[in-house]
Amino acid sequence: MDELAEAQRRLARKMDAQGLWPADSPWVRDAVESLPRHRFAPDRVWVWDGSEYVAVDRGADPGRWAELVYPDPDDSTITQITDGLATSSLSCQSIVVDMLDSLTAQPGHRILELGTGLGWNAALLSARTGPGQVTSVEADADLAAAAREHLKAVGAHVAVEVGDGAQGFAAHRRYDRLIATYAVDEVPWPWVAQVRPGGRIVTPWGRLGHVALTVAPDGQSASGWMQGLGMFMPSRGTDPGKPWDQVRGNGPVETEGPLNRDVLALHANWNLLFALRVVLPEVRITTEANHGVTAWLHDGRSSWATLVAPEAGPAVAYQGGPRRLAEEIDQAWKRWQDAGAPSLYDFGMTRTAEHQYIWSGDKDTGLRWATRETRQRVP
Repeated sequence: MDELAEAQRRLARKMDAQGLWPADSPWVRDAVESLPRHRFAPDRVWVWDGSEYVAVDRGADPGRWAELVYPDPDDSTITQITDGLATSSLSCQSIVVDMLDSLTAQPGHRILELGTGLGWNAALLSARTGPGQVTSVEADADLAAAAREHLKAVGAHVAVEVGDGAQGFAAHRRYDRLIATYAVDEVPWPWVAQVRPGGRIVTPWGRLGHVALTVAPDGQSASGWMQGLGMFMPSRGTDPGKPWDQVRGNGPVETEGPLNRDVLALHANWNLLFALRVVLPEVRITTEANHGVTAWLHDGRSSWATLVAPEAGPAVAYQGGPRRLAEEIDQAWKRWQDAGAPSLYDFGMTRTAEHQYIWSGDKDTGLRWATRETRQRVP
């Protein structure tokens, strides 16, 4: 049996079974099928073994390599490790097709892509818009070189530039569409400035979802709705903060007390998790459901909380550091409930030259949260 072909078919069957192909953009499936993932994958990919990333080489283990290149629809393929951290990937296929659907690219559109990686997304865009219509910017010169080779091999005419994606890529006239393949906490203003009025920007935000913004007729702002969930790598140079074990340290628990919340919701309710990400953007939440539910919270600096809900008995919060994250989460949770428990799709974003804020319900009259680090409410 051809292990690579079978891995392709397995992923395709799961995409079909879960209804993940966008009905409004049939071109996306055609492009994915004609430009398969493995044409852009390196011969060495990586997998997390529970403690570190380990390499899987195509020559040594072609079956396992094929499984990693064609994983489940919501899993990515890690293609680069730097200092022990994943720094590039072939993104989850479900997220790739969802973002391309959100972009609403048309034949003849001029597209700016930020974060070329190994070139797969750029090739898909080129299949839609036509030769010479896509410019892609990659910060890593080695990745850019590999992408050029991959794109040439499949006959995709894409201009790949090495540069800082936060600056976009200035052209003589504005782009019709802009798409980023990495997460930003704040949409860089040059992205808005380089897209024409009425043009569209699709980008992951906050490593938990992606947003589609439409540039206003006067070009002085861009607004739009959240489009879906997904975990994304941050832009290069982003300070990830301290990991959980460093924040927790070996010190004693400072406070211990009952928790009147269903900790399972922190594991399973993505609408709640997104709302908490909006209100408390610096707080990281990791969960595990196994004979009860445990949630680990930290702010990347000095405060932490562990929320434990056993199968039987009350939930307990253990905390340390100058902040009391369990109480902060409880208050943010209450605000979300008091607002009617809006879903991810009830949130939107507006970016102006001076401000960026998330809103819920209505961009002019709904609740607003500034997304700069101060998180001061925008008047």
